[in-house]
Amino acid sequence: MAPDVLAALIAAELHVPVGPAARAMAEFCHTRHGDAAVAVLFYGSCLRQPDQTLADALLDFYVIVDDYKHAYDGNLLAWANAMLPPNVFYVELPWQGVQLRAKYAVISLRQFAEGCAPMARNVSIWARFCQPTRLIWCRDDTTDKALTAALAQACRTMFANALPLCEGVDAADPLAVWRAGFRATYAAELRSESTERAVSIVAADEARYRAIGVAMLKEMQGVVSSRETALRNWQKRRRLGKALNYLRLVKAAFTFDGAVDYVMWKVRRHSGVVIPVSDWQRRHPLLAAPTLAWKLYRRGAFR
Repeated sequence: MAPDVLAALIAAELHVPVGPAARAMAEFCHTRHGDAAVAVLFYGSCLRQPDQTLADALLDFYVIVDDYKHAYDGNLLAWANAMLPPNVFYVELPWQGVQLRAKYAVISLRQFAEGCAPMARNVSIWARFCQPTRLIWCRDDTTDKALTAALAQACRTMFANALPLCEGVDAADPLAVWRAGFRATYAAELRSESTERAVSIVAADEARYRAIGVAMLKEMQGVVSSRETALRNWQKRRRLGKALNYLRLVKAAFTFDGAVDYVMWKVRRHSGVVIPVSDWQRRHPLLAAPTLAWKLYRRGAFR
């Protein structure tokens, strides 16, 4: 696929309008980081949900920034973001009589583009952003074009790494290639979902994945690595990806603003159990965790 064709497809997709609930939450997220914010990307299953269903959903955003030091009040969060991106936060926003909830990540434009590139060994960025995405807010046209190029590259990176996994008929079927790629990326991260979620991701927007895939099959003829090389590379990605996911979980214990409220919402959603949480427990989630876990256990939130 010629670069301008893929870029045009991604640009059109990025600028599909979203509902007022997602726009309100995106505005709330990017204003938390002041002038450092340059764009907000909206992705995930909530893209396909109408506003009236979002009160019991968790919206997913990436806030793109130009400088970590200007994005935070303290140096710790800026340092952690630069060393092991992204930082992740949980927020709630009262909106038109309902409570909206979101999980958003903060990453610099440079590190985001690097995460979409062919040399990116960690799958986290390109595996997420080869999927449908909306650009809800952007500071300027230059940033818009840079993000369009990065997302187009994420599609190429995914497809180039997935195609060698397919043989025979599957190698000529663009949807089979996408499914193979998503199965491999799910296996390369610490995820609660089964790798078979790859089937539902592709099924949710078959026309989109087919259009990109058909063109990329033509583009990549004769330039794809061997299956043996691809399998070795995916083995390396699994080792690296799971290690990085573990390190991010450890980092989140110290940097995940709103972690207690996020966990309490997840517990309530899945078990119906609600317990009071104090301001002290919100400020000290590690110290509060044993007591909260015991109370949840006694109330039957988990066994």
